[in-house]
Amino acid sequence: MKKLLTGFINLFTLVFILAGCSDNSTPVEGEQYQLLPANLSTYRLAPVTEIFSLTCGHCRKMESIIPELENLTSEHFGKLHVTFNEGAKIGAMIYYTAVMQLGNIPDAAMMEELFAAVQMGEGSTLTDRQAAIEKAFTDRNLATPYHLTQEQQSKVLGMIQTANKVSQDGEIKAVPTFVVKGKYQVITSGHKDVEGIAKTISYLLTQP
Repeated sequence: MKKLLTGFINLFTLVFILAGCSDNSTPVEGEQYQLLPANLSTYRLAPVTEIFSLTCGHCRKMESIIPELENLTSEHFGKLHVTFNEGAKIGAMIYYTAVMQLGNIPDAAMMEELFAAVQMGEGSTLTDRQAAIEKAFTDRNLATPYHLTQEQQSKVLGMIQTANKVSQDGEIKAVPTFVVKGKYQVITSGHKDVEGIAKTISYLLTQP
C-alpha cells in the first residue's frame, strides 16, 4: 500500500512538473494581440492583412518572412500601406500606383525593388531614387507614379484615402503588424519567432 501510494505521488508530481513547464500556446490579449478600437471588416480587408510602409526597414525584412507565414497559416495575406506621416504618404502613392495597374499586390521581386528605391542609402539623391522607382515600373510596362493620367490619379487617390481611413479607425501607429478578421491586431514584438506569430494569427482566425 505504501509503495502504491508513493508511486501515485511520484506520478502526480511528474505530471504537475510537466504541466508547469509546458508551453501555453494560447495567445494572450495584451501580450500577443489586441482588439482594435473599431471593426475594420467593413473595408473588406483580407482575413489577414499586413499593415506596412515602404519607408519602414522592419517592413522590408518582414517581406521575406511573409511566404513562410502564409504557408504556416494556410492564408494568402493582403496588404495595406499606412499614411501616418509624409514619408508614408509618398510610399502609399508609389505602392498603390502599382496595385491600381496590376489589380493585385506586386510580386516579391517588385516589392523588393520598391523598398530598395524608397530606402536608398546615404549618398543617393532624389533623382537617384526617382530613377529607381521609375525603373521598377517601366521594366514591367507600367505607368510610373510620375506619369499617371487624371483617371489613374483619381483611382490611386481613392485607394490612399481608404488606407488612411483604415489606419485612423484602427489607430494603427506602428508597422509592420497584422490585422486579422478586421478585429484583431497582432503585437509582433510579443513573439519570439515566426512560428509564434503564425500561431497567434491562426488562433485569431478561429475567434468570432
